[in-house]
Amino acid sequence: MTQWTTAYMPDLTGRVALITGANSGLGLETARALAAHGAHVILTSRSVDKGQRAMQRLQAQFPLAKLEYRQLDLASQRGIREFAREFQQEHSRLDLLFNNAGVMAIPRSETVDGFETQFGTNHLGHFALTGLLLPTLLETPNSRIITTSSMARRFGELNFDDLQRKHAYSRWEAYGQSKKANLLFAFELQRRLKSIGSSTLSVAAHPGFANTNLQSVSATTSNSRFEVLMYKYLNPSVAQSAAMGALPQLFAATSSMIFGGELVGPGGFLGMRGYPKVEARSQREYNASVARRLWDISTELTGVDVAALAPAVSVN
Repeated sequence: MTQWTTAYMPDLTGRVALITGANSGLGLETARALAAHGAHVILTSRSVDKGQRAMQRLQAQFPLAKLEYRQLDLASQRGIREFAREFQQEHSRLDLLFNNAGVMAIPRSETVDGFETQFGTNHLGHFALTGLLLPTLLETPNSRIITTSSMARRFGELNFDDLQRKHAYSRWEAYGQSKKANLLFAFELQRRLKSIGSSTLSVAAHPGFANTNLQSVSATTSNSRFEVLMYKYLNPSVAQSAAMGALPQLFAATSSMIFGGELVGPGGFLGMRGYPKVEARSQREYNASVARRLWDISTELTGVDVAALAPAVSVN
């Protein structure tokens, strides 16, 4: 496949895109590329100050771009509901939803709803947000939902007996679980969308080994000198830039070669770096029964019943 870059993106004038975690890293680079191609970009982040500064930088770079900022804390189910309600009051369409935000390998803590923070933010937050925005997505022809996973999904396992990791906690294991959940959610969502013949597509993407602020935050909060040194000396030679890391999710969002249910990642060595490539799906990557169980539990935990919002999505 041709080495795909943002130069291959189509004109996005008139399209509305919403990005979680758009204040830095992959989210900011995604917003930059979308703005450059004419999309109406809605940036969200937990920090209002950081989010507004990011929007101001983009506005300075693209004076004619349609940009807006909205505060969104994915660790608060109540906040997600308020955000979704306000969004739907002001927007009648949503072409691209980037489930991009996340926290990585932090010491154990809980969200305001009592969920383990990584699982509660990375997966349950995006599950609820997607479910609440799904009516708008379904009403927008050919919309896409792009959920960001990670290479960490490869060592992630869903422990249904202890999803909140109350009995045994490893910060990297918990992160891997949340990223595995992101992947299974994206695949299961596509299965359900396909079952009703919807033009809305669900796609998963991952950035490979990208140099973003998630790494420094992880190393700092864990007080891991080893990680600080590893990122300091390994990043310059191994990690790719955030702009390169954002290419897989931009490809997933805009390429005509996407049909739903794909996982897009870097095509280089071990999927760590390189230009976007659709990865082969293995049984380990997608177990349908596990994905359905995760969906049902996520519905119970968040109280966001996608079947109630859009009955046709329900699978008997």
